[in-house]
Amino acid sequence: METKEFEFKGTVLNGFLMLFVNLGLLILSIVGIVYSIILLNDSDGSEDGWLLGGSILLLVVDSIMWSGQNLLEPNEAKVINWFGKYSGTYAKTGFFWINPFYGTKKVSLRARNLDADPIKVNDKTGNPVMIGLVLVWKLKDTYKALFEVDTQTMASNPNTVGSDTKGLMNALERFVRVQSDAALRQVAGQYAYDDEDSATKELTLRGGGDEINQQLEQKLDERLALAGIEVVEARINYLAYAPEIAAVMLRRQQATAIITAREKIVEGAVSMVKMALDKLSNENIVELDDDKKAAMVSNLLVVLCGDESAQPVVNTGTLNH
Repeated sequence: METKEFEFKGTVLNGFLMLFVNLGLLILSIVGIVYSIILLNDSDGSEDGWLLGGSILLLVVDSIMWSGQNLLEPNEAKVINWFGKYSGTYAKTGFFWINPFYGTKKVSLRARNLDADPIKVNDKTGNPVMIGLVLVWKLKDTYKALFEVDTQTMASNPNTVGSDTKGLMNALERFVRVQSDAALRQVAGQYAYDDEDSATKELTLRGGGDEINQQLEQKLDERLALAGIEVVEARINYLAYAPEIAAVMLRRQQATAIITAREKIVEGAVSMVKMALDKLSNENIVELDDDKKAAMVSNLLVVLCGDESAQPVVNTGTLNH
């Protein structure tokens, strides 16, 4: 999206230089006031009154100039406006002085975390699931953050938004939290929690991994771009069935796991029985007719596929009668 943010082009003076200038004017104005009062007590001349008035005026001007001192730490910025008109953003680190009649609002450009509590949503198949995310975000466009979204209304104390960086950033965090909730619901509703039919190979919330997280980041970027916020990273950090169906789904998962395990056991048992019959036949260990082979296959499958250990039976007869 197009940005309206630009760098502040007004006069910016060294803060330490202006500190000494302001101190000098303060001392000069105080000395002038004291000296003029002494002269007024000794005489009633009008020149002394002008000196007193000029010194008081110099003190007032100096007091206003003190408010032009500004300090910026790394990853902080000042949004500057001239009687309501946006004049630019100043983000150079250090101690500086600007015209005190400019309005300034300090914002933080540092990364912030949002650990959203799990919310209940319906997945693609209609099952209620609990899903949560962790989001790392930071402010990228100061113009949009201050003038495109209503931070005054969102702030817990609207009167502090203009002067308190914490109040402004907390207001933006409320915006991020609401939009994150909406984006998470949108993404979760497009996919099933788990793939009930493994043959379809559908993307799921549980198995999607990085692909689901990338789509979540994309949705968040689209929603938060309005406020000039950049998504550094977004990941699903909690995923589970809702409590009302968790027990049923757990039994379904257990049944699926048992069926899958049984399939593997049967597949292995059949392979072992075939190998045993082939080895007996190839090495001429024993001659088996079809009935004996069927009985042997049955016995081996019972032994190999059974849950409990088989009880051996010793056959003292012969295989020929």
